[in-house]
Amino acid sequence: MKTFNLFTRIILVIFLLSKITACNFAPGSYPYAEKYEVNVNESELVQAILDFKKNNPQYIVPEQTQLQDGRDDEKDHWFHVYFYFPEENQIIYAWTRPSEKEKTSFAFVGINNGLILGNWKEINKDFSGSENEKEKKKFEERILDKIKEKLKNKNLNN
Repeated sequence: MKTFNLFTRIILVIFLLSKITACNFAPGSYPYAEKYEVNVNESELVQAILDFKKNNPQYIVPEQTQLQDGRDDEKDHWFHVYFYFPEENQIIYAWTRPSEKEKTSFAFVGINNGLILGNWKEINKDFSGSENEKEKKKFEERILDKIKEKLKNKNLNN
C-alpha cells in the first residue's frame, strides 16, 4: 500500500510540474504572438504599414526610444514594426513574415508601458483574459483593420 501511495504521489507531482512549466517551453521565437494572415505579399504589407504610419504620425514611436522598423540584419526572418498609442503612452511591438507566396503573417507581440523600454508585456501571456481581449481589439481597430482597408482599396483601384 505504501508503494502505491508513493507511486501515486510521484505521478501527481510530475503531472503538476508539467502543467506549471509547460507554458514556459512554448515552441518558436514568438509563441504567444497573436498572428493575423493578410492576403498580400510581405513587401506590399510592409509598404502599407509604412504608408499608414506616414499618414497617421501619432502612431510613430518617439525617437527617444531608438526603436526602428525593419529587419535586424539580412538573415532576420521578421520585419519588426513599432507603433505608439499616445493616449495610453504604450509602444506596440509587431512583426511581419511571409507565410506563403501571396500571404503574410502580421503578428501582435507585445506592449511596453511608457517610453522607457523594459516594461514589455507579451500578448496572450502576461495579461488577464479580459485585458488581453481589450488590447487585441485595440490593436485590430486602430492598426490592423485600417491597414487591411488600405490594402483592399489599393487592390480595388488596380
